[in-house]
Amino acid sequence: MHQLTLAEIARGLADKKFSSEELTKVLLARIAQLDPQLNSFISLTEDLALQQAKAADARRANGESGALLGAPIAHKDLFCTQGIRTSCGSKMLDNFKAPYDATVVAKLAAAGAVTLGKTNMDEFAMGSANESSYYGAVKNPWNLEHVPGGSSGGSAAAVAARLLPAATGTDTGGSIRQPAALTNLTGLKPTYGRVSRWGMIAYASSLDQGGPLARTAEDCAILLQGMAGFDPQDSTSIDEPVPDYSAGLNGSLQGLRIGVPKEYFSAGLDPRIADLVMASVEELKKLGAVVKEISLPNMQHAIPAYYVIAPAEASSNLSRFDGVRFGYRCKDPKNLEDLYKRSRGEGFGPEVQRRIMVGAYALSAGYYDAYYLKAQKIRRLIKNDFMAAFNEVDIILGPTTPNPAWKLGAKNSDPVAAYLEDVYTITANLAGLPGLSMPAGFVDGLPVGVQLLAPYFQEGRLLNVAHQYQLNTDWHTRTPTGF
Repeated sequence: MHQLTLAEIARGLADKKFSSEELTKVLLARIAQLDPQLNSFISLTEDLALQQAKAADARRANGESGALLGAPIAHKDLFCTQGIRTSCGSKMLDNFKAPYDATVVAKLAAAGAVTLGKTNMDEFAMGSANESSYYGAVKNPWNLEHVPGGSSGGSAAAVAARLLPAATGTDTGGSIRQPAALTNLTGLKPTYGRVSRWGMIAYASSLDQGGPLARTAEDCAILLQGMAGFDPQDSTSIDEPVPDYSAGLNGSLQGLRIGVPKEYFSAGLDPRIADLVMASVEELKKLGAVVKEISLPNMQHAIPAYYVIAPAEASSNLSRFDGVRFGYRCKDPKNLEDLYKRSRGEGFGPEVQRRIMVGAYALSAGYYDAYYLKAQKIRRLIKNDFMAAFNEVDIILGPTTPNPAWKLGAKNSDPVAAYLEDVYTITANLAGLPGLSMPAGFVDGLPVGVQLLAPYFQEGRLLNVAHQYQLNTDWHTRTPTGF
């Protein structure tokens, strides 16, 4: 049962081949057996899962149907879940139980999804390797000595190891697409505003977006259908109709215009990944797509702009964690200043502290114009580059990451080296565009992903292209040894 995709589970439940309760028990036992190797979960919710599974079976017995009704999933541990620890991978929130459900959690629960637990993540979603978590690093099931990518590495590792069919993630600079690429999954970052951020603990408010991680584009379509939609509680949510993503998967790619940016193939890209990217281009050509070279001239400025804007927003968002109202509080503070300093100094890990300090500096009176304002201007130039490109092409294709998964600890002494792994993903967040990573091959036994970008609210186009590619390739079906 653990090898079934979300779509296969939906069919199996509809045909009464098994019940949601049976499936949930199998997967909970599998998590208990295998997750100690991976460390992909922070909290398991066995009682809630069995309760939701029984309720889903009862709903099906009463004639209800739905692709997510009785389907087991997990949530990245920054989606608030009522009465369950929501830690953000941080000591700061180790004791925090959310008093309400995030909109994404509530929508998926209403659709009948079964929550198996909360997955491990980089602390406050800050990281590209899932090594900054207070609960320890997550291991990549393809090679336990390597990172799974971050910050949604727990969700990615759990799905890749077949502990469950799909999970939610969030993407601020590539945190769904990068771990998807490094663990052989399909991961989708929707258009900014497509999925509600209400109840999703913020890292960088103008960049964060929730989305699905699964093995196939078909499964991502099912999960996104349950997550997407307007939410009046989220001021950044956009009131745009949500199409039937599954119905659009089988469209023809005849005449689809694919742009391949020349800037993607620089010295920083592993040449073996470049070869796999071009092989995927050839595969899509066979399906009728037309390919042309394009240019994104301001891409070179994306990393410096991102690493000013994101820490600036983080320093503002994380100022609420002060030891006063909720979260970690230091012992025996001498006065209010001591309470603030020690609660934050002891509650936040090194990577979070680094980004708070960078952000506070960039926003300070003497440096706002020199750094933050300039970064926002570059952001606009990057968006303009994409708008110009989409006048010529329908989607943009390139590598998701410049390298395959690296060894645990290999980049710990050089944070900038880890930041450079986001070079291909962060532009979509700066521009607010939808992006998808899909499996495209292996280098040294480690998975490689190809990234697709599309104009605003064209998630269906990305899923259609990825699904057609997956009907003609088998990379996404490969399973890590031992899982």
